Amino acid sequence: MTSSSIEGVRVLVLLPPSEGKAASGRGAPLKPESLSLPGLAAAREAVLAELVDLCTGDEDKAREVLGLSEGLRGEVAKNAELRTAGARPAGEIYTGVLYDALDLASLEAAAKRRAAASLLVFSGLWGAVRVTDRIPSYRLSMGVKLPGLGALGGHWRAPMAEVLPEAAGDGPVLDLRSAAYAAAWKPRGEVAGRTATVRVLHAPTRKVVSHFNKATKGRMVRSLLTAGAAPKDPAGLVKALRDLGYEVEATAPARAGAAWSLDVLVDEVH
Repeated sequence: MTSSSIEGVRVLVLLPPSEGKAASGRGAPLKPESLSLPGLAAAREAVLAELVDLCTGDEDKAREVLGLSEGLRGEVAKNAELRTAGARPAGEIYTGVLYDALDLASLEAAAKRRAAASLLVFSGLWGAVRVTDRIPSYRLSMGVKLPGLGALGGHWRAPMAEVLPEAAGDGPVLDLRSAAYAAAWKPRGEVAGRTATVRVLHAPTRKVVSHFNKATKGRMVRSLLTAGAAPKDPAGLVKALRDLGYEVEATAPARAGAAWSLDVLVDEVH
């Protein structure tokens, strides 16, 4: 399924995951074969196998590898049970500022269908998943270097390069990922030319904001989903965002194979 196949949705939105996650709940356990982007299956199994093995062994070593504080010791035990833990839609597992602002649960039915078709959440464990994919809660950031596989950004680069261009469809790609997750897949060629990366800036100072950056991105995505916007290219995406009330400064790529840059200006930082 491409991002343009449901109700005119043409934008593929690339999201970062949240560091914290909701509890897995009591749903049926993970079924890896049911996840979207099946071309990532082998790479997913490699990470899952090593992560579970790591977390069923020496707990202190696992915490060190995963970069977890003493207070997050329970995350090791959670990772050890990934194959048997309950699974929920990824859109319910991921929490935090961006996902609170996006508030998928409160979207109307049509907007939820658009979200299922157009949102792709990047992950150190899964590579990338749709918000409807059922996954357990886990702890593994893209910046981790596993003893066997090495740096996760490097592990995902080749399989992502094979799978993501098709997932991008033929419309614009709105890239809202943080740097660590952007390292796993960099759009190239004609896909890069229809990709737009976003910064959120405090309008009076032109400084990058942090908390409000995530909240603004979540609200932007929600606005696009609610409006049913279906721009055909990055210029149309810019127009759609401006029509929705966002102040956007756009810079078209200066050369082939480069992405658009969008600065979204906000007056308040909170």
